Amino acid sequence: MKVALVHDWMNQIGGAEDVLEALVSVYPEAPIYTSMYAPNRMPPHWQHWDIRTSFLDRAPFIHRKQQLYFPLYPLAFEQHDLRGYDVVISNKSGFCHGVITGPETVHICYCLTPTRYVWRYHQYAEQEGLGRLARGMLQPFLAWLRVWDRLAADRVDHFVAISQEVRRRIGKVYRREAAIIYPPVDVHRFAPASKIEDYYLIVGRLVPYRRIDLLIAAFNKMARPLLIAGSGRDRERLEALAGPTVQFLGYVPDADLPDLYARCRAFVFPGEEDFGIAPIQAMAAGRPVIAYAAGGALDSVIPGQTGTLFAEQSVDGIIQAVTAFDAVTVDTAVIRRHAEQFDSAVFKNKMQTFVEEKVAKVAGS
Repeated sequence: MKVALVHDWMNQIGGAEDVLEALVSVYPEAPIYTSMYAPNRMPPHWQHWDIRTSFLDRAPFIHRKQQLYFPLYPLAFEQHDLRGYDVVISNKSGFCHGVITGPETVHICYCLTPTRYVWRYHQYAEQEGLGRLARGMLQPFLAWLRVWDRLAADRVDHFVAISQEVRRRIGKVYRREAAIIYPPVDVHRFAPASKIEDYYLIVGRLVPYRRIDLLIAAFNKMARPLLIAGSGRDRERLEALAGPTVQFLGYVPDADLPDLYARCRAFVFPGEEDFGIAPIQAMAAGRPVIAYAAGGALDSVIPGQTGTLFAEQSVDGIIQAVTAFDAVTVDTAVIRRHAEQFDSAVFKNKMQTFVEEKVAKVAGS
């Protein structure tokens, strides 16, 4: 079976790149088609992969400012030549599902979300702090991009969503059904600790949509210890809000994260994510999660077993959830077993099975 992988862009590391790593491990001979690739910003071993870029890879500043060229991404992906492949798997949060394949090819789209700044523009602009000029420049392209994106979805034979929320969005935006296969998490990196310490934890990039500002305000009021691991453009603003019980750790090396997770009282997650890898990592370390009841947290957090959910994304909502959690008794082993269903090995097995089933169905028709 001849397989090709398609990925939006390769200049930053995040959840989409974890998915790509897992797909490459399943299909190591598959070439990867993308818009652009910045080798110096990506893991060194990626340089051994067969990566095929578009004309955009030669555009000025694109490796650092890929947003400048967003009207050209549809054209870039449509120009890739994917003739001769039995299967194309697109790993999409942007435009890569718009590749054109022949009638003999099975196109499976692993959809992280319908393109956020096309379909949830006002929320995106607010979360990213876009100024009036940037908003004005984006608006003329959005109507055209929505039409293109909707038609591009018709080129996909089968959608796979990363969560119930993303499946709902696929149904609303693209009018398509989707299976759910949760993203890969390296669960076996983490293990419960014998001793729990008196601090709450959040790990991730410090960006506005994560609503860490609400978390800081809540922990200031409660005067409880909160550790914030990660860096990002919102750090200066957040540090100005923090009281004496809130500590910023900055970038924490991957090797140190398992112990940090395993010793916290609970992991707190106040934002809305399409899925959310960090809460699964906390649960893999046996720790409960206190999360806003939206997005991927609804798939991963079981109230009363692996943590608790709060319905109101506010300071008072967080305070009530943390305070109520004091009386909850958690079973570390139960939380750990729950996390194991999200392990990378499970993702690889389910994706491979899904692909083989869809190809076999075409061959038998």
